[in-house]
Amino acid sequence: MEYLIGQRWVSHADAQLGLGVVVDIEPRRITLSFPAVGEERTYAIENAPLTRLRFKEGDHISTVEGVELVVTAVNEHHGLLMYTGTDHHEEQLSVSELELDAFVQLTTPQQRLLNGHFDKNADFALRVATLQYTDRMQGSPARGLMGSRTSLLHHQLYIANEVGQRHAPRVLLADEVGLGKTIEAGMIIHQQLLTGRASRALVLVPPSLLHQWLVEMLRRFNLHFSLFDNERLAEMPEGNPFEAEQLVLCSLDLFAQNEALQEQALAASWDLVIVDEAHHLHWSEEGAGEDYRFVERLAAHSAGLLLLTATPEQIGQASHFARLRLLDPARFHDLATFREEEQHYRELSTMVDALERGEIPDELPGDLDRDLEPEQLIEQLLDRHGTGRVLFRNTRAAVQGFPARHLHRYALPSPEQYALAKLDLESALHPELPYLDDSWLDFDPRVAWLEQTLKSLRPHKVLVICAHATTAVALEHHLQMRAGIRSAAFYEGLSIIERDRAAAYFADESGGAQTLVCSEIGSEGRNFQFAHHLILFDLPLNPDLLEQRIGRLDRIGQQEDVEIHVPYLEGSAQETLLDWYDRGLDLFRDSCSAGYMIFQTFRERLLPELESRSDAFEDLLVDTAEFTLHTRQELREGRDRLLERNSCKREVAQSLIDEIESLENNNELEPYLEHLCEAFGVDQEFHSEHTLVLRPSEHMLTGHFPGVTEEGTTVTFDREKGLAREDMAFISWEHPMILEAMEMVLSTELGNAAIGTIKLKGVPAGTMLLEALYTVNCVAPRALQVERFLPLSPVRLLVDARGKQLAELVPHARLNELIEKVQKSTALAIIKQVHKEVDAKMRLANIQAETKLQETLAAAETRMREDLGAELARLEALREFNPSIREEELEHLRYRIDECALHIQHASLQLQALRLIITT
Repeated sequence: MEYLIGQRWVSHADAQLGLGVVVDIEPRRITLSFPAVGEERTYAIENAPLTRLRFKEGDHISTVEGVELVVTAVNEHHGLLMYTGTDHHEEQLSVSELELDAFVQLTTPQQRLLNGHFDKNADFALRVATLQYTDRMQGSPARGLMGSRTSLLHHQLYIANEVGQRHAPRVLLADEVGLGKTIEAGMIIHQQLLTGRASRALVLVPPSLLHQWLVEMLRRFNLHFSLFDNERLAEMPEGNPFEAEQLVLCSLDLFAQNEALQEQALAASWDLVIVDEAHHLHWSEEGAGEDYRFVERLAAHSAGLLLLTATPEQIGQASHFARLRLLDPARFHDLATFREEEQHYRELSTMVDALERGEIPDELPGDLDRDLEPEQLIEQLLDRHGTGRVLFRNTRAAVQGFPARHLHRYALPSPEQYALAKLDLESALHPELPYLDDSWLDFDPRVAWLEQTLKSLRPHKVLVICAHATTAVALEHHLQMRAGIRSAAFYEGLSIIERDRAAAYFADESGGAQTLVCSEIGSEGRNFQFAHHLILFDLPLNPDLLEQRIGRLDRIGQQEDVEIHVPYLEGSAQETLLDWYDRGLDLFRDSCSAGYMIFQTFRERLLPELESRSDAFEDLLVDTAEFTLHTRQELREGRDRLLERNSCKREVAQSLIDEIESLENNNELEPYLEHLCEAFGVDQEFHSEHTLVLRPSEHMLTGHFPGVTEEGTTVTFDREKGLAREDMAFISWEHPMILEAMEMVLSTELGNAAIGTIKLKGVPAGTMLLEALYTVNCVAPRALQVERFLPLSPVRLLVDARGKQLAELVPHARLNELIEKVQKSTALAIIKQVHKEVDAKMRLANIQAETKLQETLAAAETRMREDLGAELARLEALREFNPSIREEELEHLRYRIDECALHIQHASLQLQALRLIITT
């Protein structure tokens, strides 16, 4: 190669130098200036690591004056290249290579290959694999649902998929206790964020659940919420604190009596607002509480709204109406009208029951085709269910898979010290409260009983719950210091970190606490289903709190029957309340979602009996039992039955489970992560089957690899192990480690240019093959979800010397097995000889890829119009019968169809990777 003063060359040994210009030539040496870094380098002419920079037609170039041109012609004049091109004004200009900007970035596969910047064949294979896996994930029907560290349960997956795919969903999640509403909400948030439908979320919860939500969102969904409390807000700079974070978690109490903070929260636009324990919001026909009014304003300012409550109707129809009113005030505007509609839904339920028996009811709406199959008629009736799209409620009876409950009663003599005390109702139920010190521990027979029971139950884990923090602290201290029982306390006086440590100590299988003593907050939020013994040191007056206590162990995932131990003082209010819960509500053996409503019904008769039990108590037990039985039958009929059908369609959920399991069980993710680690220089160590320990090394390609800490990170690909071992990261295709690493591959030039040799029978030595990988480049807002219909759609071409297409004859995987490395000097010599041939083959490959692109785009637009068009037609027809379908939803669907079509039509090809292969 002849060097001339003024020519532009690039160093393939150090691409960071930018564009060099020849400034001095000696017989055996050449000197280049690199203006981008202000350096000069001198090389031996014989082996200079330099490649002449030649742009071609269609390339974008920049001059030192900042003028950008699209090259239309390249000519050589006295050894220097002259580029002719058009600027953004469509004016034609000619510039010498001397005028080119020194800060050149050779990033396209063709530029890098032809200028001697190529990567390992392993990196090329990694890039191709990354594109293929990304394409598959984009088109998966389970997208957004596979990354959760949760069991694959039908009702949770169905709700998450149904709600998560909606534009700005506004729904009430009202599953019974123990069915996982927090998990459902987390799945919905995760899917909305991952698919781009939402980017900002605000979660409002009771103070006792802040810790639970923070931990659940992080451990189960890898969602990093910022916890806002008074301390955090005091430390933040001036301005609106809610605009500083994308995901915010705080207590609803934070806004009480603080109008300025309310206004800041309202001013920060939220894509999704989530309110847990929504039944605590105060509303009546006469007026609304401050908390309700604030959430009402927030709901009006936010696109999406999720309300969570396990008690949608138990505290009255008016309260239930108040929640629905937050979701859609135009639809739910009048309580009397709502009550009439509720009665109509019971008629629908009766029709559905008849259809299930194979009967066609006479009262079937006249516009329905009576000749349809019963299942189709049922679907159409469910679509007309007034709140079926905004309310999801699964019951324990419908979901099944729950353990049996067994009550164990322990009558203990009441000590004189308690008998002599003058007690109010609170003290009657919790007789230790009046004592300002721990002296009651010495004479309360429940304490000695607790010691003996815990020792007899060893080594089983035991959860102990009592109403008050002072009781919990005293008991735990006694067990630890005087009884020698490993224990931990969990109460509202602890910080979030201290609560987490106590729960972790209890969960530890080897060397952990045998018992965890909780105050009432232990019955909300936290789940301890690894234990199956529950001791109720006292009983709450609210049946819903009792159900929540039992629900800490009686949950999906519990492998044993739940053993409930209740010690009580004979002749006390405790015994009376225990009898009422046991013989009246049968609450220890069977969950009852209407417990509080039943309590309110009999409150005036029950409270006097707690103070002094009379002969009328037996009549109260009989009346309560009859009323409870009738109430349970009511709940299991009518609207609940309809909602169960709409809240979990098992065949839909099963198809999602099948898709997730197929992706997890195809054994592709583990080797792919290992390949990523090799490429980026992350050390891997075998831990156990499907489990690795990843550690940073001194030879890392970048200073950071997502999710890998300095101490090392243990990762497992096994869902069951991930559920059992929270100290391990459960890796799925949607884990941030994988998603961010894939982005690191695709956002850089890693692996986009390579060269190798191969031995092929029947193919003459020296034959050139060009392997090219193209993807579809569609620039569109994420919220449109265009990739659902038009994913990356990789197109692989393998062009031989005559332009023949060999991709199907020689698959990519087979090629990777046969390819051999080429020495750098040899590779550079090859590149210099095949510039023109590569350009010619690229033109052929581009033509073939463009033909395939047009076919792909046409199919994508057809698929999009069929899919979204069918949904639009269904909702438009349904709106005539079901007013809960908002016009906003229909408008967004119409807009989405038009915009998706526009972006699909303007999609283009993008060359992602190029490999030159020479046969030997």
